[in-house]
Amino acid sequence: MKNFSTLLSATVILALSSCGMNNNVAQNSTGATNSSATVAADSTAGKALFAKMLVKDTIKAGEMVELKFTVYNNADTTQQFCKWHTPFEPFISKYLDVKSESGEEVNYKGAMAKRVMPPPASSYVAVNSKDSVSATVDLLKGYDISKPARYTVIYVGQNMSGLIVKDSISFVYTK
Repeated sequence: MKNFSTLLSATVILALSSCGMNNNVAQNSTGATNSSATVAADSTAGKALFAKMLVKDTIKAGEMVELKFTVYNNADTTQQFCKWHTPFEPFISKYLDVKSESGEEVNYKGAMAKRVMPPPASSYVAVNSKDSVSATVDLLKGYDISKPARYTVIYVGQNMSGLIVKDSISFVYTK
């Protein structure tokens, strides 16, 4: 029984980490839109793939709360990441922590999908060397943002996608 428990633990760890691996690929078969961008050298330069989030500073009620999520590749070769738990797919998992300035977590209202492991090839997005890809998502479609307040957004999907987002972002939601 002890060996079964150890084997099960190892299998779960391998399954969860398999989607976050950055593997070289020859081409982008997912149809993701590539935009040319010069990647500025910063503290994330040691990582082949990293992501940054952007949102407007102030958003009025009734407007979309658009979060732009950009993945950069600093490597000399094409790299890939798993799009699960990122804005590169619809809200079918909670990959962001959204909190008000009082520390109250905003309720996630999107779907919660179960996944087959390991992820199929179609679950990966390729990023060419020294390039980037971006996706935009309306946070109102996945999170119950309704009260005027300052909100902070933190990316927490790195265990599945393999992407590191170093900084949180914030915005003010007004009437």
